[in-house]
Amino acid sequence: MSETEARNADPRHSDAEYDLEASVEGVDVGPVETNTPPIQGRPRRTLDGRLTLLDIERPGNPDVFEARVRDDALAIVSRYPEGQSRSALLPMLHLVQSEQGYVSPDGIAFCADVLGLTKAQVAAVATFYTMYKRKPTGEYLVSVCTNTLCGLLGGDEIYQTLSELLGIGMNETAGEAGQPGSITLEHAECLAACDYAPVVTVNYEFFDNQTPESAADLVGQLQSGGRPLPTRGAPLCSFKEISRQIAGFVDIRDEARTAAATGAPTEAGVELARARGMHAPGFGHGDGSTAAAAESRAAANTGTRSQTSAHDEPLETSASNPDAGSPTGGQSERIEKGE
Repeated sequence: MSETEARNADPRHSDAEYDLEASVEGVDVGPVETNTPPIQGRPRRTLDGRLTLLDIERPGNPDVFEARVRDDALAIVSRYPEGQSRSALLPMLHLVQSEQGYVSPDGIAFCADVLGLTKAQVAAVATFYTMYKRKPTGEYLVSVCTNTLCGLLGGDEIYQTLSELLGIGMNETAGEAGQPGSITLEHAECLAACDYAPVVTVNYEFFDNQTPESAADLVGQLQSGGRPLPTRGAPLCSFKEISRQIAGFVDIRDEARTAAATGAPTEAGVELARARGMHAPGFGHGDGSTAAAAESRAAANTGTRSQTSAHDEPLETSASNPDAGSPTGGQSERIEKGE
């Protein structure tokens, strides 16, 4: 019997909803042991060496979460219209991540239980988005932008420096995950801060205009128990705490509520346009139209085609204009004319 057949025959692993396998970039899975029975709590390896992370402790137990977590989950559901509770899945995954430091099989089972979904449906979402971590994460998630602009300005060197300094690769953790000073490192394809490139984020808070030296100093402070202030945005918190905020629960710290979100580079274009008296044409500019009037016109729209701009090309056909008719769509005529 093959390993796959043996696994499927095991009653603990008969849930077809978990026939999903996720590879982990940058993880050395070591030699593949095809004849070793599964060990509870340890990821399995496929024949090609990939970690099957959704096999960990499967099928998952939703009851490991306290009653307060279920209350929070129901509060998330209440934000959405009746009958559309499945829309709450994304913030709910962040909620379970805020409890365990990653989206575990227990978290998947919990979301499925609350929302009335299958575990396969929840797992498909959890494994699609990179913000949902599939293994325990450090107190700090350090993300280095290596996309085009940041990469050209030093992002690749920053990532390489931090990788060598911490002795870890992509999605690996220095220190014991979840413990003070532990750091999970990743490179990000875009952190939406090209005007401050190259950038590094710590638990999604920005540290702008970084260099390999400044990034190394930042990581050193985190490991030693410090929490340096981001260039902009709220003061740092733990990965679990930021996951709860992303789930939609407000950061109640006063300094978080008053933190600046932008800076001079972001606002430079606006200030220049203001100084020159320039403005972008807004909806209904100069014609007295209002948003309410636009909504009324939209509601009364019968679908009849109208020319909305003097620059629109009229859509003439042989039915509306006999002169426009052509049995070949005009192709032969254009060829004959040398067009």
